[in-house]
Amino acid sequence: MQGSIQNREAFLQTIASRLGRERKTEIMKPVWAYNPQEQVLKDATKEELVDVLKTQCLKIHTDLTIATKAELPEKLHHLIKEYGGKSIVTWKDARYEEYGVNKLLKEELKMEDIEVFEWESSIGKENIDKADHANIGITISEMTLAESGTVVLFSGKDRGRTVSFLPTHSIVIVPKSTLVPRMTQAAKMLRDKVQNGEQIASCINYITGPSNSADIEMNLVVGVHGPIKAAYILVEDI
Repeated sequence: MQGSIQNREAFLQTIASRLGRERKTEIMKPVWAYNPQEQVLKDATKEELVDVLKTQCLKIHTDLTIATKAELPEKLHHLIKEYGGKSIVTWKDARYEEYGVNKLLKEELKMEDIEVFEWESSIGKENIDKADHANIGITISEMTLAESGTVVLFSGKDRGRTVSFLPTHSIVIVPKSTLVPRMTQAAKMLRDKVQNGEQIASCINYITGPSNSADIEMNLVVGVHGPIKAAYILVEDI
């Protein structure tokens, strides 16, 4: 049942009157004289952004591997073994096929007794239990902020957000085409999607490496509220 708004204009007019000003019906976007946030890495090429990401990943304790599409299955397999295999949870996402890792995930790992669970919306909370007990979660970045080393994940019916933070280890496939300088450009891309009428995820997660916490004395503790290790695999898709 859809609700309705009652006495909206009278209500807003009362607020304007109490504030001692006219009721405004149109808000103009401000024009700022200076926009320093636009200047950071403004003219950086994709290759330069890759170098920025490499440097930042060292600071946020995140492994970074670079691979062509052809190399991706092998390098993903290597990371899975490095992180101990055992059990994996993934999204239900056609892009795994696009990037050539479906055979690895759905056939080859089973021969090594590594369980791979694909998110299935029809089974509800069982998905969360699978993610909670998984050793590795594998996701795909929609936008990647080079300056901060942040991956942006869009949750959805077949893309549970728990896949990125409940498993002990997190592996994120990062298409090179998703690289942007910083939050400024990511926010603009989201705004453009909304203005173009595109449906975007109701839950958008900005994730910067593994879980990090520090107490008042700045003693770093990793893995308190998320993966203890994280890796990005940057895929040369452009």
